[in-house]
Amino acid sequence: MDLGLNGKTALVTASSKGIGKAVAELLASEGCRVAICSRSKQNLENTAAEIRKRYESDVTWCVCDLNKLRDIENTFAVVKKQFGTIDILVNNCGGPIQGNFRELKDEDWQNAFEQILLSAVKFSNLIIPDMILKEWGRIINITSVSVTQPVDDLILSNSLRRGVIGFAKTISNEVAKYNITVNNIAPGYTLTNRLYDLAVHKGKTSGMSHEEILSDMAKNIPVNRLGRPEEVASLVVYLASNLAGYITGTTITVDGGRTQGY
Repeated sequence: MDLGLNGKTALVTASSKGIGKAVAELLASEGCRVAICSRSKQNLENTAAEIRKRYESDVTWCVCDLNKLRDIENTFAVVKKQFGTIDILVNNCGGPIQGNFRELKDEDWQNAFEQILLSAVKFSNLIIPDMILKEWGRIINITSVSVTQPVDDLILSNSLRRGVIGFAKTISNEVAKYNITVNNIAPGYTLTNRLYDLAVHKGKTSGMSHEEILSDMAKNIPVNRLGRPEEVASLVVYLASNLAGYITGTTITVDGGRTQGY
C-alpha cells in the first residue's frame, strides 16, 4: 500500500527513545526524511545511526529541551536548513513529574505547561506557515490516555494534556482549508521507560515490586497485555499519510480497550 510518504520530511520531538523513536523509525521505513530531537546528544547519535543503517534513510538530529524556546527555534532552523520545509510534525514529549495536588509546587505546573502544551504550540506556530504555502501538512500530537480517563498521581498530565486536545481541535478548523490535518493520539499503558518509572514510583508506596505493578496494569486491559511503541507509531504513520486526508480534529486512543467510556 502506497501511503504517499516517500520524500516527505518529518520532525518528531522527544524521539531518541520510546514512542518517539518508534515513530521516527516507522516514518523512515516509509521513505520519509526524518529529523529527531531530545535532550540527550548520545541517545540522538545512537538513534540516528540505527535509523540510517536499518532504513538507509536521511536523518538529522538536534539537541532540544522542549522547555526552552531557544532550543525549539534552533531545532526548527536546523531542520529547515537541512531538509527545507517540514511536511509532518509529530509533537511528542515525556511525561511531567508525578504527585498529587498538595505535593506540587508552582514551578512544577509551569514546567509541565511548557513541556506539554507550549512546546506543541511553539513548534506548530513555526511550521504551519510553510504548510500553508505548500497546501499540505500533517500535525499529530502524542498525548496520553489521561485525556479520556484521569490517572492517579498524574494531575499535571491529566490537566495539561487536555489543553493540547483543545488547542489541536481549534487550529484543525483554522487550517483545514489548506489541506492540513491536526489530530491527537492518546496511548494507554505502553512499554516505555516512562511506564517503568511510574511502576517503580508506585512500588515505593504500595510495597509491591515494579514487576508486580506492571503485571497488574496488564490484567486491567481487555487485551491482557501492555502496548508496544510501534503500535502507537503505526497510527501516526497512517494519520500522516494521504489516506487519512479526511480525518482531522480528532483524538484516537491506543490503549487495548482500557478506556471504559464511550
